[in-house]
This record gives sequence, structure tokens and C-alpha cells, in this order.
Amino acid sequence: MSLLFGEVRQLGYVVRDIEKALRHWTEVLQIGPFYYVERLPVTNFLYKGRPSDVHASIAIGNSGSAQIELIQQRNDAPSMYRDFIAAGREGLQHVSSWPENYEEVLANAARAGFRIGQSGETNRGPFAYFETEAHPGTVMEVAAYTATRRRQFEAIEAAGRVWDGRTDPVRTVWPT
Repeated sequence: MSLLFGEVRQLGYVVRDIEKALRHWTEVLQIGPFYYVERLPVTNFLYKGRPSDVHASIAIGNSGSAQIELIQQRNDAPSMYRDFIAAGREGLQHVSSWPENYEEVLANAARAGFRIGQSGETNRGPFAYFETEAHPGTVMEVAAYTATRRRQFEAIEAAGRVWDGRTDPVRTVWPT
């Protein structure tokens, strides 16, 4: 538990080939199911304070209470995902907390010296990634724990707890 950010709830992996990553997580590690979207609808996306038209595919699944997010950027728009891959990295890029007091956590992080590297909004609510790397290659993300995010993420976790390891390992219809 981070006293600054709250409980780490998600491990975010930036990958070059999300379909290959999904096969690994579901078939080899037998973790799933994953909920996949080819183009995550993001509004107000900012990279270092400037608008960017990032096109990212994501998939989310759970292993118990730990959420796994897979991300593949599909274009060359400025983003921390692009920078991570361009630096020759692939794998764990961020850890995420989901505070209900999102704005307060952002303000406290700013006072502690953390700078926002990218931010945006999805239908689940706002998110921000800090530039400051906790250790080389991994950054902190904070995502507002809205009612929508809570419902969707609880449903994904519940699906993982009863998944049989075979049926619909990758799902394109997300829980509502």
C-alpha cells in the first residue's frame, strides 16, 4: 500500500503484439478471460501537456484481485507507450492505483515532485501517468475510481474467478 497513491491494483504491460501477449497470458499462464478493445476510446489525451491522437489496443483480465492490462500502441503518436517501446523495452510499464479521491492524490503527488507525463479520459473516468519512474522503466498511473470503473472492474475480476481456462479467453463485449 502506497501512502501517497493508495493500493496498487493493476499491472500494465506495454507489448509489441497484443494478440501474441493474449495467447501467452490465456494459454500458457492460464489467466483470463481478458476483455479486449482494438481502439480504446480516449478523449482529452495529453502527452507532456500537449494533445496527442494515440491509438491503443488494450486488454484487461484478472488473476485474483490483481488486474493485468495489456497495451499495444497502433500508431506513432506521442505517448509514454511509444517512448517505452522506442527505448527497447517491452513488459511492465506501469502500476496503477484507483483512488476515490483522485484530484487530491494528483495534488499530493505534484507536491511530492511527480509530474504528469500523459493523461486522458475514458468512459470509466480520468487517468494520469506520472513521468517519474519508480524504478527504471516503470511509472505510476492513477485512475479515478468512478462508479463505472468500479462496476466494470469488479465484473472482470468476478469473471476471472470462475473462468474455466478455455471458454471465451478473449472477449470483445465488455461488462457494463
